[in-house]
Amino acid sequence: MPADPFAELLLRLRQESGRTQEQQASAINAVSGRDTMTRREINRYEHGENIPTNHTIAHIAVACGVPPEQLRREAAAARGRRRKGYRREGEDLDDVKRRTLIGGAVLGAAAAAEPWGRLAHALGRGTKIDSTAVATLIDRACALHVTEHHLTAHRLQSMVETHLDAITAVLPRAGEHERALAIAAGETAALAGWVAWDLGDYQRARAYYEVTRDCAEAAGHPPLRALALTYASYGAATPEKAVELLAHAAQDVRGQGNATAAAWVHGRYAEEAANAGDDTGALRALDRARTVYDFADHTEEQAWVRFMTPYRLDSLSLSVYGQLGRHELTETADNAVSRLGGALPDSGVVVLGDLASALLRGGDIDQGVYVSRQFAAAAEARPNTMGRARAKSVAARLPDSEQELARHLEQFAA
Repeated sequence: MPADPFAELLLRLRQESGRTQEQQASAINAVSGRDTMTRREINRYEHGENIPTNHTIAHIAVACGVPPEQLRREAAAARGRRRKGYRREGEDLDDVKRRTLIGGAVLGAAAAAEPWGRLAHALGRGTKIDSTAVATLIDRACALHVTEHHLTAHRLQSMVETHLDAITAVLPRAGEHERALAIAAGETAALAGWVAWDLGDYQRARAYYEVTRDCAEAAGHPPLRALALTYASYGAATPEKAVELLAHAAQDVRGQGNATAAAWVHGRYAEEAANAGDDTGALRALDRARTVYDFADHTEEQAWVRFMTPYRLDSLSLSVYGQLGRHELTETADNAVSRLGGALPDSGVVVLGDLASALLRGGDIDQGVYVSRQFAAAAEARPNTMGRARAKSVAARLPDSEQELARHLEQFAA
């Protein structure tokens, strides 16, 4: 017996989310807060051997970012077909499949628009959603910002955009949780923009950053706008334009509870000021970044600041001192290597890349080549979006005698 159209619809929803059956089960468990869904049960759903309960369908809808009500109607129709032996008078299963799969476009009315468009449409509307589901969606948004350290942009893209759709699907029913979900949506949209920029889709990145700022306005949460502006600074046309964006971002992270975010913004400002030739502004901003980081309560701030670790602060310092040719570079490099120790954390790839680039730029060729080899091995073992950008920088500064290593890094970056 051929599979029911609803089973095919569930299969298509999973595939469009970029998940395996095991990953789909995990996503549903994350929404439900339980550990009861299995890969085998997903397989049974997709082969028409079983139809999920309405309770489970709600969790599937959130996990896939589609409206639960429409999915429940499709499931009810599938139960009706099962009772009638998959056939109505004068109608065969192929007719049902065509109607249901065409209806899939209605079910994902959102699928006709890009994710940022769906989010923009969902902002400002609210009813009620289960608080446990809200907490799960917010926690997932937090986790994605940490996942960025060790996943490539290609792998991360579908995960981020799927989660953004999941939040967007429930945002109109958020009720009292609307502000918290709007913030989580903005954090996820900003990360989606960063991933799009890394993949070279600059128009898509700008659209995500714009809707992140919409979320910031809707939620009355300026640090979220700072996140979009700081990500956007990486793709600014000139260092001066980047500095302008970062100056605005710095205004949005003033005040209590934003110290870690402020450290990142000021550190980025220092990088771009150094790139623009403003030595004084760069050193002043770097000093400010270090000071506020020392006073930060990293566990009580925005989800996206979790990537801002001591290793990341080392990386920013190395970048600034390397560009300015400052004598502090040597001591900072020694401290960075010491902090890394024997184990390489996820952000250590970025630190090694900045360390290698700074040493080569500063004229310590032998040590720079040595660290470049460490960086190449670490970046290949733990590929991530920031590591590829560092690979380009390091390859461009290697001496002629290391062209083989330079080509290897260029290939990795591509």
